[in-house]
Amino acid sequence: MKLKLRSVAVLCATSLLIVGCSDSDKDDPSLAPEIGTQLELRLLETTDLHANVLSYNYFSDKSDDKVGLAKTALLINQAREQVSNHILVDNGDLLQGNPLGDYIAKIKTLKPGDIHPMYKAMNTLNYDVANIGNHEFNFGLDFLQEAINDANFPYISANVFVDDGDADEGNDETLFPPFLIKEKAFTDKSGNTHQIKIGFIGFVPPQIMQWDKANLAGKVIAKDIVKMAKHYVPLMKAQGADIVIAIPHSGLDVSEQKPLAENASYYLSEVDDIDAIMFGHAHANFPGEKYDGLVEAAIDNEKGTLNGVAAVMPGFWGNNLGIIDLNLEYTIDGWQVISSQSQLQSIYEIDDNKKVIPLVTSDTDIVDAVSTEHDETRTWVNKAFAKVSGPINSYFALVNDDPSIQIVTDAQSWYTAKIVEGTELEGLPILSAGAPFRSGRGGADDYTAIEAGDIAYRNVADLYIYPNILKVLKLNGEQVKEWLEMSAGQFNQITANSNQVQALINSDFPSYNFDVLDGVTYQIDVTQPARYDTKGTKISDGNRIKNLRFSGELVTDQQVFLVATNNYRASGGGHFPNIDTSKVVIDSPNENRQVVADYLTAQTELNTESGLDPSADMNWQFSPVENVNIQFHSSNSEQANEFSKKFDHILPTGEINDAGFALYSLDLNIKK
Repeated sequence: MKLKLRSVAVLCATSLLIVGCSDSDKDDPSLAPEIGTQLELRLLETTDLHANVLSYNYFSDKSDDKVGLAKTALLINQAREQVSNHILVDNGDLLQGNPLGDYIAKIKTLKPGDIHPMYKAMNTLNYDVANIGNHEFNFGLDFLQEAINDANFPYISANVFVDDGDADEGNDETLFPPFLIKEKAFTDKSGNTHQIKIGFIGFVPPQIMQWDKANLAGKVIAKDIVKMAKHYVPLMKAQGADIVIAIPHSGLDVSEQKPLAENASYYLSEVDDIDAIMFGHAHANFPGEKYDGLVEAAIDNEKGTLNGVAAVMPGFWGNNLGIIDLNLEYTIDGWQVISSQSQLQSIYEIDDNKKVIPLVTSDTDIVDAVSTEHDETRTWVNKAFAKVSGPINSYFALVNDDPSIQIVTDAQSWYTAKIVEGTELEGLPILSAGAPFRSGRGGADDYTAIEAGDIAYRNVADLYIYPNILKVLKLNGEQVKEWLEMSAGQFNQITANSNQVQALINSDFPSYNFDVLDGVTYQIDVTQPARYDTKGTKISDGNRIKNLRFSGELVTDQQVFLVATNNYRASGGGHFPNIDTSKVVIDSPNENRQVVADYLTAQTELNTESGLDPSADMNWQFSPVENVNIQFHSSNSEQANEFSKKFDHILPTGEINDAGFALYSLDLNIKK
């Protein structure tokens, strides 16, 4: 395959010696503006769309006013109408993330001349440039190339390079153009027009080499974000960029800077000559409440700046449009940013009754552009192929063993047992890791809820939302316990014998890193401090995992296990201690999601009338804690309330918080 990926309108040299591309010649000095000339420039950003082109939830087969580029498009149009000068960028993670993305990549596929529905939509909006996100690599480089070929805007990425097999960085070539310098005509405050060169530079987390090793190993390499910024930004200035806009698909982390950091946006703000940062990846809002109190880290959560540099991160799935308003002044040193203001505009709001109120309608051009693929996706995801005898939901997956995880871990164990048969690994005990992918991370409606009866592909995609590949690790008992200790960071430390309301869930801990290990039984003692932080750094000698047993016997440190998981976790995703590719003993070619589908089919064939029983086996529980008032939040649906009645220790409070979640209390003094 050809490794040099190029979007239309972007062809340029990209080695470390001759880099970048510009679509204009050097300015004529005689045309320079007068010193003191000012103009206003509005920057607009979408990010982490994850194939949510329409306001539709394919899992529930219903419209959803909280998502969709079709609605963000109206905000884009409104924001443009309010100003004279504007730029629109996308920050990646748009090809994968919901059944529409899966259908196009895996079922319909893209043939030469086909246009991906995301680009059918985005081509109506006149984007200036786009950056590559980590999930763009999920379906392989061939698919990525075929998809972006039909974008009518250029792609950039400054830290992904073709793997040329040698150690000489001087001849490394980027997979995409590392940056773009685009000349645009802008109007100043007096009504005069000026040609200004805007430089764009993009980045992706270097962890793509772990997360998508199967697609990328031997083909590309990824380098440090900040290091590449320090290399390329001076070259952009030398090539005439008046203003430099960084578009990192990278979140905000103010902890000590480390090489190859995943979330490097804060440290990009310390790189000279970057004038604005339009970031993403973390599925969070900046400016936003999450970043209150970080003044000591030089973050202004009112203006939206990092070390004085204008910045914005507009959520995910099209729920917000990111806006940065720059005030530029022409000085003896050229155009300079003299002030800025960042803001987010949402496509919806939640009223006092916790109801979702749409703030914009859907763009009819986008709806019409993707109607065929939308209808095809709905047909595909609703085809029944298996049965389950009971409901599957994830309402309480963070506080209780859960059917939505159980069905995944059972499927992985079933598959692993088959593929080790007749090998030297046969006979080793098999454990299986699963996590709650839909447990409120995307809002109060972001929960799996499948009724008993027929199972369609949309249900499988609901259970397992990522196109991960199944991997099997070989670990000892000590490593298994540390895996669970890391996972137990999902919970805040609880103080016993306290009347104060204590929140159980650590909101900074991603729920997809809360791994349940089936095949063993254990308890979690939340009165102990967490042993690891979210980055896998040991922060205490806390011992939360108690009574870890296999087949009724205590697990020993040297006992050997096979652990079925996915490529993300097996390659170090989530920073779990002792977990990396060196432990992989089975490099399966099968997607975890397909394994779940195959398992459902096989179990339905064994019991054609009722199908699979998805009940959780309750292999883990919390250690008892006396005299505490512990709370957590979950869906405010009637189904969640009804399901809670199956458990004596989960009690509805009747309250709903500002984000629309129902509050529950957890009685840990009940022996379960």
